Amino acid sequence: MMTEEEKYIRHRLRKARLQSILFYLNRIFPINPKKIVFCCIEGTTGYTCNPKYIAEEIIGQKSDFEIIWLVNDISKTFPKEIRVVKNTLWNRAHELSTAHFWIDNSRKQLEVRKRKGQVYIQTWHAKLGFKPTCLDRGASFSKIAYLVSKHDSELVDFWLSNSDWYDRTLKTGSLYNGKTLRTGSPRCDILVNATENKVIKNKIKQSLCEKYKIETRNLDEIHFMMYAPTFRGGSQATERTVEVGNHFPNYELIKVALENKFGGQWIIALRLHPQIVARNLETELHNSSTTIDVSRVDDMYEVLAACDAFMTDYSSAAFDAAVMKIPVFLYCDDYAEYEGERGKLLWNLRDEKFPFEFAVSDEELVEKIQNYDDNVYQTKLNQMFNENNVFENGDSAKRVLKFLNKYNK
Repeated sequence: MMTEEEKYIRHRLRKARLQSILFYLNRIFPINPKKIVFCCIEGTTGYTCNPKYIAEEIIGQKSDFEIIWLVNDISKTFPKEIRVVKNTLWNRAHELSTAHFWIDNSRKQLEVRKRKGQVYIQTWHAKLGFKPTCLDRGASFSKIAYLVSKHDSELVDFWLSNSDWYDRTLKTGSLYNGKTLRTGSPRCDILVNATENKVIKNKIKQSLCEKYKIETRNLDEIHFMMYAPTFRGGSQATERTVEVGNHFPNYELIKVALENKFGGQWIIALRLHPQIVARNLETELHNSSTTIDVSRVDDMYEVLAACDAFMTDYSSAAFDAAVMKIPVFLYCDDYAEYEGERGKLLWNLRDEKFPFEFAVSDEELVEKIQNYDDNVYQTKLNQMFNENNVFENGDSAKRVLKFLNKYNK
């Protein structure tokens, strides 16, 4: 007798085979050599992440590529140069089947079929990270997740990378054995450029202050810390809150600690995971003098570029924030429980050589902020980046466009 899991997998595969017929039917249409189809997180998010910054570069360079973006909510804002298409099965089959290039940051669905001559570039939505994925998860990696991951990875022609560390993890962490492009992460371009140019950073910060009605008589006195907790397994069916004591720290304590340590006025920008926001699992968070809720901003990197510190639990965005050389704090009040559920993390967060400050309680977090030493942090950070040959120079999107132009000749 089949198990419930086996029944579910059989259902998913049968459904995928049926839906794939639309991809074969659309092969009556020719492939447009200048057409690129973008998508992010299966269409659930808008104009964001690595695909956004590649599209921005194409538009900025006035390239003659035709840009299509598959998205579930077509009311989201996109540049006028992009043709926005609702992410339905039929539209997905037609647009993907007739495009020369696909650019995505997450897995393609099981029904998707690729034609000869098409090129799929996987940017993914993380590079260096904490959480084990795919085979690295061991027994917690489900059979259906394996099938979806394997299906997508076998479609991919090129996978963007930013380090030796990431290259090493792709085989087991993404089930990918193909070619990589050492371009860096396009979404980190804005972070690098804001770090190197104060005018750019202040412009981004001023825009953020105006949006959230923050008084800015002296912009240099305003500082933001982004707090971006990751998506925990099981959260799909549980109510998540932003209250103290449920994997969320005491924001008032953090604010006071930051102001005592670094001076100025500090504001915490809360960024809940897109999957939590998409399921409307977040509870009310009113913007105040302590916090602003940036969870529904499509592109978190437009906010992160204005920040002077970053905090998470297990989000790979910590490594992106570190590109800005700003302090990174890890608040992991469920550390042992999380590793027990998810599997052993890819970095030892308690290792003295690891650069990010690690805390499991409000009291320990405040202590780590108070005792933060920037010289020690920068030394450890540079050592980690150098040992893993991390490459992020602010020109990642340019490198991808250069590849597209070269490949398209």
